[in-house]
Amino acid sequence: MLSVIIPARNEEDCIAECLRSLTSQSEEGFELGDEWDLLLADDGSTDRTRRIVEGFAGITLIDPGTPPKGWTGKANAVWNAAKVATGRWLLFTDADTVHEAGNLRRSMHEAEKAGVAMLSYSPRQIVTGFWQRALMPLIFSELALAYPPLKVSDPTSRLAAANGQFLLIRRDAYVKIGGHEAVADSILEDVDLANLVKRSKLGLRFRYAPDALSTHMYRTFGQMFEGWTKNLALLFGNCLALAAWRLLDMVLLTGLPLLAVIMRNRPLALSALLLLWFRALWRFFARVAKSNFGAGDCALSVLGLPLFAVVLVRSWFDHTIRRRVAWKGREYPA
Repeated sequence: MLSVIIPARNEEDCIAECLRSLTSQSEEGFELGDEWDLLLADDGSTDRTRRIVEGFAGITLIDPGTPPKGWTGKANAVWNAAKVATGRWLLFTDADTVHEAGNLRRSMHEAEKAGVAMLSYSPRQIVTGFWQRALMPLIFSELALAYPPLKVSDPTSRLAAANGQFLLIRRDAYVKIGGHEAVADSILEDVDLANLVKRSKLGLRFRYAPDALSTHMYRTFGQMFEGWTKNLALLFGNCLALAAWRLLDMVLLTGLPLLAVIMRNRPLALSALLLLWFRALWRFFARVAKSNFGAGDCALSVLGLPLFAVVLVRSWFDHTIRRRVAWKGREYPA
């Protein structure tokens, strides 16, 4: 019925929790090995990832080999696993995800009920440390505005998006669009697969799904900076303009209270400044609330605005000027 495929490259800090959440999905009438199988493609890991995977029973370990020229490591890994998978449905999910009980079965039912060939979930994001809590709500609020789930799921709209952390697709549809071979060189293979599904009118459903799974995308500041530098220029139309607008938010939110202190002896000017500041504050938090992060993280995100601008500019530079991006020890042409 289902083949679950996980690409993994140096994931020793999270792979065990992911596999435990998946292998515990078995229930009466939905047993691992009978109704569904689990394949992990080890993309050249040099840490303990492979040893950890071998400690779990019932998992098929795939060696995809070195990515051919023109392929990203992830596309090569999942493509080689997909070629030996036997499920009617294929689920591509990342090594840093944790799946809720019954998630696999429910997701197939949801896709069938919606009549779509592809179902993708945006997981609940787990963040730790100051910079993750400050930056991630800003990025996910912009994603929610750029790719509204209702519009993405609307067959009459051309807008398409998907999240590679949970991407379920019917095998026949995957074959029809050419699978990951069709997006072999893509940095955003999930979004490009969604575009192929949408253009082929096969049916796409996309939603925020804290009920289904969670993920801790990045363990360090360096991983977070490198990961978003790789992706933001592809996700948003004009990184430089977006960076300028968010810096303007920073100026308004921090500068207007300072001006109000200076103008405290001029009641009319003080009132105008405070009204403008409250308007800027309301507008900012109404925007960042779309990130689905908690109130504390949304409040902290004000301090993440300069970093967000830096990452946007760096992503623009790498894609437009340098024309190279890096991820997990490899470089790819942008």
